[in-house]
Amino acid sequence: MPLLDDLSMPATEGAPDDLGRRRFLALLGSGALGVAALGTGITGLRFLEPQVLFEEETRFGLGRPEEFPPGTVLTLPKHKVYVVSTKEGFFALSSVCTHLGCMTRYDKEHAQIACPCHGSRFNLEGKVTAGPAPHPLPRVEIVLDRGLLVVDTAHRVAPDALLKVA
Repeated sequence: MPLLDDLSMPATEGAPDDLGRRRFLALLGSGALGVAALGTGITGLRFLEPQVLFEEETRFGLGRPEEFPPGTVLTLPKHKVYVVSTKEGFFALSSVCTHLGCMTRYDKEHAQIACPCHGSRFNLEGKVTAGPAPHPLPRVEIVLDRGLLVVDTAHRVAPDALLKVA
């Protein structure tokens, strides 16, 4: 009968298999806590460092008015603007299509501004001549500052705004 009692007895705590499992789980938990602490530390250090987004300048100089004879259309894709020189003066147009925000292109051959995405067409004054664009291209500020033409794409002006240079 002693054999039956030995078989029915539960395993005692501290058996070699039980210690291996406990040690493994303890190491696993410690590792997870270590990874979490490391992630928290890295996030804390990144918080202390300024995360600044530098944007392009909206105000920039072009040159002297006499450098742009009447009939000149200056395309500035980096600044997303066209500068048009007429006999009456200067004006600047945004080159962003008013339909879905695509970048337009100046078509010198046809003297028009075309949107390659959906076929909108604009005349050199920015008015819609064809396509789905709902509004004309907006004019942006152009001023004469110390003898230089200066464009500010952050400031919209009236649709008929014109910088007259004597």
